[in-house]
Order: sequence, then structure tokens, then C-alpha cells
Amino acid sequence: MSGNTYGKIFTVSTFGESHGTAMGCIIDGCPPNIAISETDIQHDLDRRRPGQSDVTTQRKEDDKVKILSGVFEGKTTGTPIGLIIFNEDQRSHDYSNIKDVFRPNHADITYQGKYGIRDYRGGGRASARETSMRVAAGAVAKKVLKEKGIVINSWVQQIGEIKAENFSNNSSNKYNFCDESKLPELDELFNQLIDDGDSVGAELGVKISGCKIGLGEPVFDKLDAELAKAIVSINAVKSVSFGNADLFLSKKGSEVRDEMNSDGYLSNNSGGILGGISSGQDIDLSFIIKPTSSIASKSKAVDVDGSEVSLEVKGRHDPCVAIRAVPIAEAMCALCILDHYLRNAAQCSDVNQKLPFNS
Repeated sequence: MSGNTYGKIFTVSTFGESHGTAMGCIIDGCPPNIAISETDIQHDLDRRRPGQSDVTTQRKEDDKVKILSGVFEGKTTGTPIGLIIFNEDQRSHDYSNIKDVFRPNHADITYQGKYGIRDYRGGGRASARETSMRVAAGAVAKKVLKEKGIVINSWVQQIGEIKAENFSNNSSNKYNFCDESKLPELDELFNQLIDDGDSVGAELGVKISGCKIGLGEPVFDKLDAELAKAIVSINAVKSVSFGNADLFLSKKGSEVRDEMNSDGYLSNNSGGILGGISSGQDIDLSFIIKPTSSIASKSKAVDVDGSEVSLEVKGRHDPCVAIRAVPIAEAMCALCILDHYLRNAAQCSDVNQKLPFNS
């Protein structure tokens, strides 16, 4: 296995490079008779695509998806679904100055060390452009999950030192930020970042609602472990936490355990997963994305000969790549949850789940 396929029953294999001909994926294991169209998939791709505002990369890609197979008369057939997006706005000359240089805190040196060759144009396979196909596949998964009553939402809740204080479900602003009162502060921050040619990290939140009890496979495929893997596979993600994990160092067990009464759970500090299995509550997780490493400000680096150089990266880059990660997070969670939904149905579909309260 080369690490380009995700899932066990609902599987997604992606292919393509940032400045190659196209990005594509094959989805296998999708249930039949699910209504799906290119328009359904395009909605999420439009949320992820570059060039949407003055605070994201100015690369202009329409990210128009084409369904190649697996859909007939508007419904999935149960056979492999092929999706493709052709790249349109490659400017590979922007990267000619780094052909023989390893950018700091980037995948250049590790790809070179592993394979002995690398596509330096925009990061090649390591580029966040690869995530376009995850979003496309995730849109299919979300459509299946919606029919099961499962909905996934994500948002940005902190950028740099600016943290949301008044949570709102309306995060349709250009920062995908969940606290609209912070927009003036964010405008000021991003104006400075763009002037300085610098970047900043961010924290995102995800809520999975409608997930019934029972998803997750002990011991090594616990649902939180699988979701963590799905999220950390996203470019630049460095940490994931579930529920109210930020309280677990300062509070005692008697304060954070999720007690129950005859009506159900009294809290959800665990984030909707107990023993690696979904508890029937909302699944809450958050994760941190590091600052973009490909930025215009000069840095110290080395070239292929080991010589020290001063590097200034050209090209079109995000001052905060996390802004466009919202639909990517939703997609990866959808792929994970659907895969486990199908795995659970294969083993436990006839199990009579008798519980003292409705979860």
C-alpha cells in the first residue's frame, strides 16, 4: 500500500499533482441508488477552491468536477465512481527558483529523501490541491450520510491570537470564522500578514450530529483514532482533540466525567465517543493547522548540494491555509463516518440495541 487510498469498505483513492494535468479520484463501495450529480459535488468544491477572496491564494481554478463513471440516470450504481478535475491555472515558472532548494518546514526534503525525486512545482503531490478530490469524494459521502440523518459542520474558531467568544453557526464570511464580531480584528491581521508576506495558524471545530450509538471498531480502529487519522492526514494539521480535552489537565475526574440519569447523558465532555465507540451524542472535535510554510518572507534554507542559501518563495500562497480547510475537514469526517457506518452495518445490523434511554 502506498498511502493513497482511504477507508476499508467505502474507499477513496486520489491521484494527481498540483501542477499536473488533472486531479482525480476513484470511490469504491458507495451504496447504490443514491441521487448524486456534479452540482451536488460542486457545491463543496466551490467552498474549497482557491482565489475566492483577497485573503486566500490568488491561483484561479474553477475546480469543475466531471463524473466519469458509477452514476447512471442521476443515481449511484454501486460500481466505482470516477471523478476528475482538470488543472487550469498552472504557473510552474513561479517555482523555478526552488528547483534545487529545500523549503523550510515543507515536504520538499522528505519527499526527496524517500523517493529520490520530487515534483517541485507547487509541492506536487504534497500540495493542498490534492484535497480537492477529498472534498469531491466527501460530498458523495455527505449525501449518503444525510439520508441516514447524519450532518457534519465545520468552522474556524481561532486564527492566530484572535479567538471566537460568541459562537454562531453563521460562518459564511471570507474567514469561515464563527464569531462575526471578530471580523474587523481579522481584517487588520490579514492586511498586516499580506504586507509582511507572512502567515498564521488557526484552530477549527467540527460537529457531527445524528450519529447513532455503535460506530467504531475496538481496539485499534476506535472511532476517535480513525477520525484523528482522517484529520491529521490533511495538510499542515498538527494536533486533534475531542470534546472538552482542554479541561482535562485542570479539572478532576468528578468534574468532567459524563454522568447519566434516566433521560440520558448530563454532559458531553468526552465528545460523543466512549471506549472508541460513538455514544449517540454529537461528536465534537477540534484541530490546529500550522502557519503556511511557503511564504514570501525570506528564510534560511539549503540546496541539493548542502549549501546554505537565502530563500524567498514566489507564487500565490495563503496567509492562513486553514480558512479553506473547513470543507476538507467535513469531507474527511464524512469519509470516516460513512466507512464505519457501513462496517458497523455489516457486523451488527441485526443487533437489538437495548439501552436504558434513547441515545
